[in-house]
Amino acid sequence: MFEWKRFNCSSLINRSEIPVVSLDDLRDDITNKVRLEDKRVLAFFGVKREEDTILYIVLGDDTISRLFIASAIFTKDIISYRSFTPEVPSLHLFEREFYEETGILPAGHPWLKPVRYGKSHRAVTGEMENYPFYSMDGEEVHEVAVGPVHAGVIEPGHFRFMCHGENVYHLEIQLGYQHRGIEKILIDKTNSASGKKIFFPQIAEKIAGDSAVAHTSVYAGVMEVLTGTAVTQKVMIIRTICLELERAAVHIGDLSAIFNDVGFLMGSSTFAALRTLIINTTLQICGSRFGMGLICAGGVNFDIGSELASKILNNVNYVQNKIEKLIPLTMLDQPSVLTRLEGTGTIDSHTARLIGMVGPAARASGVPIDIRTDYPSGMYRQYPARKVVLEKGDVFSRSYIRYVEMMHSFNYIKEQLGIIQGVQGARASSEITNRLPADSLALSMTEGWRGEIVHIAVTDSQNKLIRYKIKDPSFNNWWGLALAVRNNGVSDFPLCNKSFNLSYCGHDL
Repeated sequence: MFEWKRFNCSSLINRSEIPVVSLDDLRDDITNKVRLEDKRVLAFFGVKREEDTILYIVLGDDTISRLFIASAIFTKDIISYRSFTPEVPSLHLFEREFYEETGILPAGHPWLKPVRYGKSHRAVTGEMENYPFYSMDGEEVHEVAVGPVHAGVIEPGHFRFMCHGENVYHLEIQLGYQHRGIEKILIDKTNSASGKKIFFPQIAEKIAGDSAVAHTSVYAGVMEVLTGTAVTQKVMIIRTICLELERAAVHIGDLSAIFNDVGFLMGSSTFAALRTLIINTTLQICGSRFGMGLICAGGVNFDIGSELASKILNNVNYVQNKIEKLIPLTMLDQPSVLTRLEGTGTIDSHTARLIGMVGPAARASGVPIDIRTDYPSGMYRQYPARKVVLEKGDVFSRSYIRYVEMMHSFNYIKEQLGIIQGVQGARASSEITNRLPADSLALSMTEGWRGEIVHIAVTDSQNKLIRYKIKDPSFNNWWGLALAVRNNGVSDFPLCNKSFNLSYCGHDL
């Protein structure tokens, strides 16, 4: 066996310190660490060079808050390798993405299908029109196709249900319609930047617009680590307040949508109105209901003074008190609602772990992972967040955990508001440099409202950014939605879908 490079979240690594091992040794060790030591795969991606491709794998040990990284090299003559997925199923989508980006075939992969169809990848994976959908035979088996164009303002994605009557045997989800090349844009913009400007939050904010604060916070963390830029405590407080407002706002909105999907309009309308109060609170802070324009290099663009802090506190208290009274009326004491939510779209703990689910969806299935507590950074180190874990894994659990988490978010915001006035320095503490360190790798993470967000930057010997890897929690959880729908009715799909509420563009990048 070999020694993995051990490191912490939000830290800089010299690439020469990352062990390079054979693929067989890497496969065997990952299998042991995931199966026997309960480690998780956080990242699996390639960095192309002129003569070869380097594969980097990052594992996490949630019990000791440590990360581990190792690598393997594919020379030009290597066109395939034995797939890791049969031994470690949570790697199935990572390997599909690696194949799509490099053309190196994971032989023996059980479900080798396209991930997102970037223009440069279509020669490898084929056109979207030729997606190899799974099919079932039988006189009474039929297919129901939905999308990619949906009603309203939902993003494009294609869903194909294999059904027997109203019962869903299998759901296959085809994504990739929202692929914008975000990772390459960040690389090109950074390397072509002049002067001091190498920080582009307006790009990070668009990775997934409903997670603008979360993604931009992680992007800022990577760039601040790369450039050695320190941030003040007040910056951390303001970023954290807005991150928790983002979490609470979306959770409230999702409960509104779930009530709408069961035809309970009183619950839908009241929660929608309360969501508006929370996003308007973020609007008061930075001029955007979604937190865009808040974060700058090394700081934030907007301060929270005593008057604004008082307004935030009043809004949070009002919404928290309303929701505390509404939850029994709209969910817990409503048989018509409970009948639709309980036992619907269940994912058990073993399955959730096996496929690598993250975020509230995983915690609702008994998987106790939360970046805020397992790999704390910023204010979460000084003021720990509370981890919430449920067991049943159905739509009710994925709904109720949103209520509990938003209440904890409100309490956390109030705690931060209580200390912010005695802290100075909201703006950037220093100018961010335009020179990146050579041959380095930086990683930053946070817990967005959907789950863990991971950004990784890699530089070469010429101080150029050669890889920027983004993992949105939707990447982990779309397969969970597909499994949740099995053996449920077609009419239960909207409930299952909204209880996950995954991002198309966050997956497609």
